[in-house]
Amino acid sequence: MKKKYRVLAINPGSTSTKIAVYEEEISLFEETIRHSAEELSAFADIYAQYDFRRELVEQALAKHGFAVTDLQAIVGRGGALKPIAGGTYMVNAAMVDDLHHHVQVHHASNLGGLIALGIAEPCGLPAFIVDPVCVDELEPIARISGWPEMPRRSIFHALNLKATARRAAHDLGKSVDEVTLVMGHLGGGISFTVQQNGRMIDVINPMDGGALSPERAGYLPLSPLVELCYSGRYTFPELMRKMVGRGGLIAHLGTGDAREVESRIDAGDAQAELVYQAMAYQIAKELAAMTVVVNGRFDAIVLTGGLAYSRRLVAMIRERVQFLGQVLVYPGEDELLALAQGALRVLHGEESAKIYE
Repeated sequence: MKKKYRVLAINPGSTSTKIAVYEEEISLFEETIRHSAEELSAFADIYAQYDFRRELVEQALAKHGFAVTDLQAIVGRGGALKPIAGGTYMVNAAMVDDLHHHVQVHHASNLGGLIALGIAEPCGLPAFIVDPVCVDELEPIARISGWPEMPRRSIFHALNLKATARRAAHDLGKSVDEVTLVMGHLGGGISFTVQQNGRMIDVINPMDGGALSPERAGYLPLSPLVELCYSGRYTFPELMRKMVGRGGLIAHLGTGDAREVESRIDAGDAQAELVYQAMAYQIAKELAAMTVVVNGRFDAIVLTGGLAYSRRLVAMIRERVQFLGQVLVYPGEDELLALAQGALRVLHGEESAKIYE
């Protein structure tokens, strides 16, 4: 009989820490630990929150009747490390050092591996991360931009997209190494990728461009952007915030909540309808562009992420891209399960844990 493993999954976000214990792929409990602005204001930076968040995770685990010794592994959301191939990685000293120095982006997800190791190590359990945002499997041609000093970066929703690729492959009756998929993660930021033979060979990084999204500006006209940078109207942090966090739907409509936008459309708001259609239009354009990466030979276009729950948005996208091939939709982003699945593949010997260097 196949041995059953229990895994604690930890996903730190800017104002919450989501955790779950899985026995195989069955959730035994899930909890979202909320962190108020007042609580977090007491800490100088993300890393100063480590003890605070770790203790809350341990308390929640005990509250639900679990001891660390009841587990076989702990897995945390991977942070913005150096570019690495996809997979499940052991949390080691090199990773800890880079997480502390936030080599790419200063983000709460950098705490995932640190908290996993902090809880696992005293009990001799393995600590993992899975498919962090820095997964980089790009082909050399995909890295080239118009300036040699600014190569294209692979930063995207790798965890959900990798997990969704496995689901899509299963539904297509193939292994994940056999399918070619053109994929879009539709969330507060919108990522695009092409998965071929188990690798994501091209990526549109929502930090640097792509379609406008609920919170991000996407591609912007270069000349006006450069002029704005030198206008003196904004500081560097203010401009970055306008592009990532206050761009997209928020900039146009004052909200990043797609449900509110759709309610406004239903009430006759013509501007809301135009901007929402523009988002769908740009998403469709990016998906179509990504089909060129594989010369138009792919198994399916795949949509996932929170916005994929919107029938209206999906219908607008589908209308523009369905002539290219079948469209599969997997709403949501079950990141805790995706983390657990990555750890379970290693525990069951289906793949080997990778070493971060």
